[in-house]
Amino acid sequence: MAAASMFPGIVFPKDQIVGQTNGAINWKKTPCRFCGVGCGLLVGVSDGKAVAVKGDPASPVNKGLCCVKGYHSVMALYASDRLTKPYIRRNGKLQEATMKEALDLIAEKMKTIIQEHGKDAVSIYGSGQWTIPDGYVASKLFKGAIGTNNVEANARVCMASAVTGFITSFGMDEPMGCYEDFDHADVFVLWGNNMAEMHPVLFSRMLDQRLKRDVKIIDLATRTTRTSAAADRTILFKPQTDLAIANAICYEIIHNGWMNDDFVRNHCVVKSGKTNIGYGTEDHFKFKDEPKASSLAELKHFLEDYKPEKVEELTGVSAKDIKYLASLYGNPNKKVMSLWCMGMNQHTRGTWINNLVYNIHLLTGKISTPGNSPFSLTGQPSACGTVREVGTLTHKLPHGVVMNEKHRKIAADIWKVPVERIPSKPTYHTVEMFRALDRGEIKFMWIQVTNPMVTIPNLNRYRDATKKDDRFIVVSDVYPTPTTDIADVILPAAMWIEREGMYGNSERRTQHFEQMLQPPGEAMSDTWQLIEVARRLGYEKLFPWTEENHVEKIWEEYSRFHEGAKHGIAPYEVLKERSGVQWPYVNGKETKWRYHSKYDPACEKEGYDFYGKPEGKAWIWIRPYEAPAESPDRDYPFWLNTGRVLEHWHTGSMTRRVPVLHQAVPSAYVELHPADAKALNVVNGDLVKLASRRGEIVLRASVDERGQPTRGQVFVPFFDEGYLINELTLDAFCPISKEPDYKKCAVKVEKYLG
Repeated sequence: MAAASMFPGIVFPKDQIVGQTNGAINWKKTPCRFCGVGCGLLVGVSDGKAVAVKGDPASPVNKGLCCVKGYHSVMALYASDRLTKPYIRRNGKLQEATMKEALDLIAEKMKTIIQEHGKDAVSIYGSGQWTIPDGYVASKLFKGAIGTNNVEANARVCMASAVTGFITSFGMDEPMGCYEDFDHADVFVLWGNNMAEMHPVLFSRMLDQRLKRDVKIIDLATRTTRTSAAADRTILFKPQTDLAIANAICYEIIHNGWMNDDFVRNHCVVKSGKTNIGYGTEDHFKFKDEPKASSLAELKHFLEDYKPEKVEELTGVSAKDIKYLASLYGNPNKKVMSLWCMGMNQHTRGTWINNLVYNIHLLTGKISTPGNSPFSLTGQPSACGTVREVGTLTHKLPHGVVMNEKHRKIAADIWKVPVERIPSKPTYHTVEMFRALDRGEIKFMWIQVTNPMVTIPNLNRYRDATKKDDRFIVVSDVYPTPTTDIADVILPAAMWIEREGMYGNSERRTQHFEQMLQPPGEAMSDTWQLIEVARRLGYEKLFPWTEENHVEKIWEEYSRFHEGAKHGIAPYEVLKERSGVQWPYVNGKETKWRYHSKYDPACEKEGYDFYGKPEGKAWIWIRPYEAPAESPDRDYPFWLNTGRVLEHWHTGSMTRRVPVLHQAVPSAYVELHPADAKALNVVNGDLVKLASRRGEIVLRASVDERGQPTRGQVFVPFFDEGYLINELTLDAFCPISKEPDYKKCAVKVEKYLG
């Protein structure tokens, strides 16, 4: 439930209109605070308040358009329960403190715990909502100064499979295409992606193309959504079986002679990996894949088991529909965009399904040219720019990985620390980090810009872990949440345009925003909180910057990690002037499409050059269908699927404080198929109890409203802290990416009679 021990729960702004003014309005550019699309906004500032917002017509992302969250974004600054002072838990109760007291205590606790338990007993858990300076300082402090790899971010639970998919197929992270692909593609295949609600501005760009020319939108999904309503065809499949569908498409492409033989021969190699790889549900789970050389002949033999007629029953998709999908990809006269987000990434075989969709594009040669684009969309404003590019994951550095001595030397040289201080082995990925907190290996955790006491799967275990006597939890946030409720210290954070920073969006676009407003009370940016503690720990020489210049100086230092044609980034002054700049930024020019010499200056040979791999070729992977970690059975006969809704963002800690958004969707609910509702004697609005092997919850039934699951499936959004659906979810994850699967676990459903 809500953080009731200290705060009364969410408190909403009293008025829809924020800070009415008679003064002049000064418009300033910024990226939106919410999802990974990275829409450009213009915020109207008057008398020291943000009083208006509109889309930035200069932004190539959204061209002046916003979604409902973007248009109301500045209202999230002004709810009356905004955190403005630090709190320290004394004798079991959170009490107001000064910022100096709070920062001193944090540094003292860190010193003591490191001295008594070692440097790996302290950790930081951040977010794809971190600005690039936030994440850079966190990485430098923990990995370069303290010397622990206990740095993770909640992008691990939303984008890690996209990262490992890119790396295993191409050797480098981040997409080879860009949003301009929407203007060129003839076919859009949405793989488990409710794009109309999750990425509405990009969905609008796609619909706009349909008004101008003949395009096809295919909704390939496990439930009917608002995206389905706009699609040319909706194809529903059984959870987890997207693996089999992708393989069946590959079978059809090869069987029908649609493979681009020259492209595959010249630019691809075939690999196989381990199978029956587990699910990570046990503590200390370890897995390392072993890529082995294979051949096109072996791939063809493997795909014999995935003929469309063979996988009909497994997938719930007719052979006719699979063949139709394959014909779209296989048509040499059609340019195809594949688009996905959490449906593929939050998957116990998330890396595999990413690989398999890349296989489709590689077999047909539909990649790295305008309109031919396998494109992984992002959920958070800087999951790409901060977590993936800066490297705020246990195994990552701002350039490369901790396991690579050359990469550690680069970091040590730039950070001016001994290379021996940067550990050569990763410690804990996100799920295992919270398990380590539970076991007592981690004693201190600093949580910034995220709300894990709502979002972590199998939540009951990990919430209990934070409450153990010898654990010390610091939480930096802008509002009270269930995560601040378990904190020993709460630091009030400056929000977004109350400080300077940069975000990086899904298409490799870095966007700068200036400080437009003063933060309330003692609220301070996450970057500066970290620097203040770093100085108290004795690392002031590593963080010599002033409050006035630290963002510029951090950017200059960080830029050194990415010099060159493969990942060069724009200078600070260029970012300040423009509404975002795509990297690689080389000789004053953005790179829109990678791995093709016509567009990418990093290519060393004519035509395609997949330079992320040593042989300069992309990898086509042999990856089978494997069942999920938990499936419905007699005791728990329904699938549970979780996700977002258009009006709210993630845990709702900001959007539920915007009255118009809260009123539109005031609380969470459970979607049921009408036939399942009838069998349960449930009608719209009735209370329903869901139970898994880990927890139970009671909420309102939604029948034939926004979305409709298939029979035997229920869907619950996770934005409402009053209904903690992650008490039911399973902490199984992809063994390669370590990303949890929030889309598939088993529950029982019954009408709640009180």
